[in-house]
Amino acid sequence: MMRTAEILSRIPRLRALVIGDICLDRWCKYDPNTAEPSRETGIPRIGVVSTEVTPGAAGTVANNLIALGAGSVAVLGAIGDDGFGYELRQALAARGITHEMAVIATAVPTFTYTKLINLDTDVEDLPRVDFIFTEPMPQSVDRQICERLRVNWDNFDVVLVSDQAETDQGGIVTPAVRTTLGQLARQTPGKVVWVDSRMRGEQFRDVLLKCNAAEAEQACKRLGESAEYQVLRAAIGGKPLIVTQGERGALIVDGEERLITSTPVAHPVDICGAGDSFSAGGALALAITGSPDEAARFGNLVSSVTIMKKGTGTASPAELLEADTRR
Repeated sequence: MMRTAEILSRIPRLRALVIGDICLDRWCKYDPNTAEPSRETGIPRIGVVSTEVTPGAAGTVANNLIALGAGSVAVLGAIGDDGFGYELRQALAARGITHEMAVIATAVPTFTYTKLINLDTDVEDLPRVDFIFTEPMPQSVDRQICERLRVNWDNFDVVLVSDQAETDQGGIVTPAVRTTLGQLARQTPGKVVWVDSRMRGEQFRDVLLKCNAAEAEQACKRLGESAEYQVLRAAIGGKPLIVTQGERGALIVDGEERLITSTPVAHPVDICGAGDSFSAGGALALAITGSPDEAARFGNLVSSVTIMKKGTGTASPAELLEADTRR
């Protein structure tokens, strides 16, 4: 087993690319004392008094890679040519995440999730206001994503795919993008290609697939099986399948099935983004060690830190070293 400190010492050598639906998270604090009704409509207003923006979805994976110390991190996706897109590009740049590969699309709005947090209680207690895109990805955007992926493939040691769109149409990880990924992965079998897909895991080929237990079960059902993980692994081409099990750890499915346990965390603060932090840590560890078991162990460690933070938190090397001593 490679020590955590040794893995961390090698992470700065790695160049990582995140492909997927990059969104803008807007954390808006509102003052309930300003909820006077509109003079025109009588509808009470929500008075936002401060806003913080962070990259979300695939951007959350990129945030975690940067926090872990990856040598360089870039994102590839579609960002709208709009005000939210400007905010997203600024937020990425502020964290040292390269966004020049992303396609700036006039026909696609920036995925934006607006979270309303009560100023008095610091609790998100109102429905989110999400700006989403439910139409098929324009062919011009699809072609640019695939072409930029091919041209830049050799510039990265680790490729992570964040397929989080929950609409039938999906997001930027289209059938053409999945085909291109599979072709490139077969041509470079030594490269870590790590896919995290909520609704379409069984449609990827020749990549490592990570999903949680519910997502894996649904993927198996779409293949006509019930929780037959070996069938799902065979469908994607035989590379390892990693099924996260919450506080229990992560199940590795290759020639056999084995659970890499995680030390339970008492009273987690926020599990939002735990899967993204697991993927970021796991993919980097896999590139360094070549071991799915080590990837799961390190991913478990990273997520054990991030779930103790509000929102989609990240873990620093110092925090991981401290957490490692408590295991």
